Order: sequence, then C-alpha cells, then structure tokens
Amino acid sequence: MESSELKGGKDSQISDELSELRMESSELKKAKDSPISDESNRRSSFPDEVLERVISLLNSHRDRSSVSLVCKDWYNMERWSRTHIFIGNCYSVSPEIVARRFPKIRSLTLKGKPRFSDFNLVPQNWGADVHAWLVVFAAKYPFLEELRLKRMTISDASLEFLALSFPNFKALSLLSCDGFSTNGLAAIATHCKNLTELDIHENDIDDKGGGWLSCFPESFTSLEVLNFANMTSDINFDALERLISRCKSVRVLKVNRSISLEQLQRLLANAPQLTELGTGSFTQELAQRQYEELESAFNNCKNIHTLSGLWEVKGLYLPALYPVSTHLTFLNLSYAVLQSDELAKLLVHCPQLRRLWVLDTVEDKGLEAVGSNCPLLEELRVFPADPFDEEIVHGVTEAGFVAVSYGCPRLHYVLYFCRQMTNAAVATVVQNCPDFTHFRLCIMTPGQPDYLTNEPMDEAFGAVVKTCTKLQRLSVSGYLTDLTFEYIGTYAKNLETLSVAFAGSSDWGMQCVLGGCPKLRKLEIRDCPFGNAALLSGLEKYESMRSLWMSACNVTMNGCRLLAREMPRLNVEVMKEEGSDDDGRADKVYVYRSIAGQRRDAPSSVLTL
Repeated sequence: MESSELKGGKDSQISDELSELRMESSELKKAKDSPISDESNRRSSFPDEVLERVISLLNSHRDRSSVSLVCKDWYNMERWSRTHIFIGNCYSVSPEIVARRFPKIRSLTLKGKPRFSDFNLVPQNWGADVHAWLVVFAAKYPFLEELRLKRMTISDASLEFLALSFPNFKALSLLSCDGFSTNGLAAIATHCKNLTELDIHENDIDDKGGGWLSCFPESFTSLEVLNFANMTSDINFDALERLISRCKSVRVLKVNRSISLEQLQRLLANAPQLTELGTGSFTQELAQRQYEELESAFNNCKNIHTLSGLWEVKGLYLPALYPVSTHLTFLNLSYAVLQSDELAKLLVHCPQLRRLWVLDTVEDKGLEAVGSNCPLLEELRVFPADPFDEEIVHGVTEAGFVAVSYGCPRLHYVLYFCRQMTNAAVATVVQNCPDFTHFRLCIMTPGQPDYLTNEPMDEAFGAVVKTCTKLQRLSVSGYLTDLTFEYIGTYAKNLETLSVAFAGSSDWGMQCVLGGCPKLRKLEIRDCPFGNAALLSGLEKYESMRSLWMSACNVTMNGCRLLAREMPRLNVEVMKEEGSDDDGRADKVYVYRSIAGQRRDAPSSVLTL
C-alpha cells in the first residue's frame, strides 16, 4: 500500500507496517472457519494510541478489511472505529450480521441488482429491496447519517420510514434505483431537518410533478448537494429558487431540462459559490439583455469545476459558458447533441479538463479537438446518440481515438462506443497511453472484425493487456477468438472486472481467464459460446470474487446444479425464461458469494440452487 493512501502520511513507521500488513493479510484471508485465524490471535505490538491512529487514517474499505485480519487487537480496533461500510452486493451479507460486527456505522453504501439489470436482462421484482436493511439499522444505528444506494428497490413507504427513523440523517443518494415516486422525496424533504445531500440520478421514478420541492420547510438551510437532473416533469421553480437562496452552502446543483435559461440565470445569481452545475435546457430564445445577464451570472461563479447537462444545446449560447470554462476539470456533455465545430470552440477555453463525456455526434473532428486542447485529460467517455439506428451516418471511428491518444498522454480511463475499429489503432492508443486502468471499447456491431484487414480483434486486446499493466477494468467487443482470453489470462494480473459479449470460440477462453487473473472480482458474460466446462473451471476462483453473470451462453441446469453442490457457500441463481425446460439450458446465471445463505425474497422466476 502506498503511503499516499494515508491522510497526511507523515509517519514512515506506519507506512512500513501497512506495507507488511498487505502481504500478511493476504495469507490470513485464506482462513475458513473464523474472521480471526488462530495464527492471528497474538497481541499487537503497537500501543493502542498508535494503533488507533493507524486505522483512523485508512479510508479504503479494502485496507480496513485487510487490517482487521492481522490480529484480535487490530480486528477489534477496526470494528469499533468503522463508521462507513461499503457492500457491493446486498445479498452477500445480512443487515443483522453487519450490525453485530460494526457498532458505530454512520454511512452505508449498498449495491443491489446485477449490472445487467440496466439492460433489462433481470426479471421484474428480482429483489434488492432496501427495507429490511432500514428496519435493522433503525434499531441498531439510529445515528445513521448517510445512505447511498445503487440498483436497489426503495418504496415511498421506505423513504418515509427512513426520514422518520434517523433524526440526524444528512445524505441520500439514489442511482439507478426503482420503486419510489416523488411522494417519497416529499417525505425526505419534509422530515429530514439536517439534510445536506439529495442526489437522485438515473432512477426509474414515478415522477408526479415538482411539488415535492415545496416540502422543504422555510427554516431549512443546510442543503449542500441537490441533483434531480434526470427527472422529467416541470418543477415548482419558485420553491426551488427560495430553497437555493436560503441554502448558502449549496455547492452542487443539477437541475432538469424544464429549467429555462432565464431561470438558470436567477439560480446562479443566488448561488455564486457553486462548484458543480448541471444546467437545464439551452434551447430557449434569449433577448440580448437576457443573454448578457446569463453570461454575467456565469462570470460570477468563480468556483465551478464541473459542468453537465445542456440538453439539445443551441450553439449560439455556448459562449456564455466561456467565463467558467477556464477552471473546468469535468465536462459532461453526454446529453448535449453537439457538432464537432461547437465542441472545438468550447474546448479552446478548457485547458484544465481532466474528464470529458460526449456524444458521438462530435465525430472524429471533435475528438481531434480534444487531443489538441486537453493535454491533462485523464478520462474520456463517448456515448452513442442513437445506438439502435444502424443507418445513422455520424459517429466516431478509430481515427478519433488515436487523435485523442496522441494529445492526451495522461488518459487512463476510456469508454468508447464506435462503429469500426482496427487492431493497429488500439495498439497505437495504448502505446501512447500505457497507464490505462479502465479500458472499455464497445464496437457497436456484434462480432465485427478489424474492418481493414478482416482479422479478429485479438491483437488489439492483446496489446491492451500486455501494455497496460495497471489495468483494473476491461470491456471487450468485436470479433474475438479464444486467443484474446488467453492474452487476458496471461497478462492481466491486476484485472478486477471483465465484461464480455458476443465473443470467444470455446470453453478454453473462459478457462484461461479464470485460471490466470488472480485479482478478478467481477466477470460479466453474455451471448458467448461458453458452457459447463467453462463455468466449472472457476470452482477455486468464485469464493474470492464478488460475482459472475452469464446469460445466453451454453450453460445447462445440470452444470449449475453441480456448481452449487461443489460450492455450497455460493448462491447460484438461475433466471429462466417462461416455458423453458427445467433440465435444459440455464438462460441467465448469477453466482455470488454470501455469508448470509440463500436469500428468502427470490421471485418465482429465480431458482436458487
């Protein structure tokens, strides 16, 4: 562990001890019967004061988990000092187990459904309801302050229970959640007197209108973060304006497309201290005086470093953004249909940009402007404006990707949706940017080869894993044989998450990955020829992983039953299509480790083996 992971990191003794700890705890993790092995029962050599300081400096949940395995003293000190817990799968542990282990939790981050639920591959009512967690936490942690949920189900009744059960509650973040409506948000606004953060992003919400904003009491002044950018209805602007004018500490404000440019100007006038802004729509016609007032409002916001939104932006209003562009580090244009020349004019004013999200309407010329103007760029995401229109002529190609790599040597995170790619281009990109930790290339036509040579894209991803030794997340696409997966298993020693679709030749490909990637934690596979032999090759791997997803592969029910029998501490869930053969192919398989046993809320469409 690097000493930079510590706050302050001034004490070299602490840093050295933690480096040794990482090696030692990796061995102790193998203990099966107890969270504290017999070998670790020895006393710590640290005085309690030093030990408390060491652990208090650790922010990473992985580092804290490693610390807890050293000895009983470290286990107990970590147990009593932990105030935040991250759970990547809500069924990997029960709320009762969490409450017994950690007495002082004030912040919970909880993830639920598999990621492929975003693609409607998970049945309706699959589960991941947060209410059982809230009931236990209300009894054990009445002092809970933060709840961050992703792909969970939360009802209006649960939101009201949350608002009434935790008097000091401060922060609620819901990302890709479902089951609730704006009535639940009204309950949060009404009862959470100390709320500092309300972040509602990309949820399946029953939007009954913007009246919930008027439920904040007139005496309420504590809000610091408000995000309702993806809600669809018109909101009560007068209530929003009063709220923002009262809350002088608001630093993040992201509004939806119903907010006009004139209204945005009024909000900015009340909140010049903003650091992150999500705008409304930039499509209204403005008189010259209104435009000047908007430009002046942006000019007064000296601290904005993150800008997003701009739905269907009119290019003639982009100059209003120039005053804040100089200090921008994150520009999210994934909802703005910009053309290449419009993007180029804006990027000239963004020399500090580290993160950029755009639609593929900017085309390769727009990406050439990125390479020319953003030398500090570290993250690039290019999304398809219309992923289902095969006749569409715009988009980005390998040329834009290569252009960015030449101009942005610090690039280490990419999500790139394109319609064509070559092996040579990918090899050039990773040669120019060898420090990739996240490389997600999505060639939108399944199984497409190198369009110039008609060869598989094996050498492209071979170049990625050979060159990028820090790689943690990889998404592969295009025409791929087992050679790609042999490369991954041989070279991707730090890989944690792998996503595969429409790729591979045989079971050997998956066997190479499971046998060769020691840090693999999540494996997501769909529409591949992998079968039972591939599935069962991971018997020694699955308990160290968070989850495995396989859908539209050649796995059978008998293969899943054998896996469940050989690995009783795993939950093996099969989601079968209606009318499918009980002994035939397993349509969707979700495998994950759990210390809580089989879940009790699976719907009839989910069979737990």
